[in-house]
Amino acid sequence: MSRLSSLRQQFTPSRVNIYFSILCFFFPPVLGSVVSFVFNGGGLSSVLLIALRKRRFNADRPMIWLTVAIYAYCAANLLASIVNNSFVRDAPHLIPLVTFLFFPLSYSTWSITQKTTLARIIVLSSMAACFVALLMAVIQQYWVGVRAEGGAGNPIVFATVVCLAVVVCVAGALSGIERARNPLFYATLAGTIAIIYSGSRIAWLALLIAGIAVLLINHQRLGGRNAIRVLLLLTAFGIVIAAFGFQAISGRVDFLRSDWDALGAQGNYDSSLGIRVALWEIGLKAFLDMPLFGHGVGATQLLIKQGFHDQFAMDAGFNHFHNGFLTALVQAGILGAVTLAAIFAVAAGNAARVLRNSSDPIERFGAMMIVVVVITYLTAGMTGILVGHDILDSVLMVFLVSGTYLASGRQAPLMEEQVLPPVVEAQALPSAARRLFRARQ
Repeated sequence: MSRLSSLRQQFTPSRVNIYFSILCFFFPPVLGSVVSFVFNGGGLSSVLLIALRKRRFNADRPMIWLTVAIYAYCAANLLASIVNNSFVRDAPHLIPLVTFLFFPLSYSTWSITQKTTLARIIVLSSMAACFVALLMAVIQQYWVGVRAEGGAGNPIVFATVVCLAVVVCVAGALSGIERARNPLFYATLAGTIAIIYSGSRIAWLALLIAGIAVLLINHQRLGGRNAIRVLLLLTAFGIVIAAFGFQAISGRVDFLRSDWDALGAQGNYDSSLGIRVALWEIGLKAFLDMPLFGHGVGATQLLIKQGFHDQFAMDAGFNHFHNGFLTALVQAGILGAVTLAAIFAVAAGNAARVLRNSSDPIERFGAMMIVVVVITYLTAGMTGILVGHDILDSVLMVFLVSGTYLASGRQAPLMEEQVLPPVVEAQALPSAARRLFRARQ
């Protein structure tokens, strides 16, 4: 009986939330699509718990506005299929939108976790993910001989999720959530090298912009001696990056230069840059053909294949146009692109209000999470995937749910057990994290 009682204590709703949170932030760079099963499984369980009245639907104004934007985007895609009379064809491509529909339900379940505990889980899980991402990147780069793609199976997706983990570590160190900053610095360095080994040039830009944004948000903490310390750290950071990543960076820059020369001088589209330009031309033509409601989400591959054949006499196939908003314009028209933009605009607006009005470190950390995910996705989505990939969709929801809750949400009371105090919740963290937590008490 004592063993059964101990097992029940390990799987109380509060602790299950803690384990769930660790997996959601550790898995994306390491096990790739597994995070989709974790998040969507959590969403399904949230539906069941709310239906059985074991959880309360936790609604506050920022969450409601973000839910409206997300649901409007899903509705725009559904409307495009109805207008094009292609619901049967599009149905397999509409199913992944369920990940977005889980947003308010996952928010209601996730928000039973005490904010301080959740923030520290996010930072520590991201730190661990950066170290493992570097290990996988080194193995793939030097032993397998491919661009680092981690467990994502795609270098761009891998670089995007590692970028998020890296900047979360920076935000965690600067916000004061973690006093042990040296491990976070090493994790930041490890994750950055992993991103360099991915060869994703747009992710390098996203990392730079997001990192600068976090530094600017925390500029008041970087005055005086802290400024000198940060300058020294950045210098050391640059030296290490140059030592480990110079060859990878110079190689990718040379490829870009040669692709540009081939495209401009010879009109050769048979290169990484040329294919992207061709996709943009095909997508623009498809959008102009049906600008209001688009062609439906299931028409993309056929349009691309036909476009390459007719416009460029090439045999190539892709499932997106290597630009997130262009893909939305083709699939769901102006309505789809506007509602997709609204998701990021509403999220950024919520974060801006918190950063302007709040001095609470947890709330500001949550707002920084939103800023980081908005910058990273919009930057990477300029030449790649914005939404429509299982890993990226799940990670976007993970960051929007947890970031919105930390920034401006309220903790939801449990209905079958009392809300655990921070010290009790912290006991479910790994032992190393628990020691750090106690050090702060």
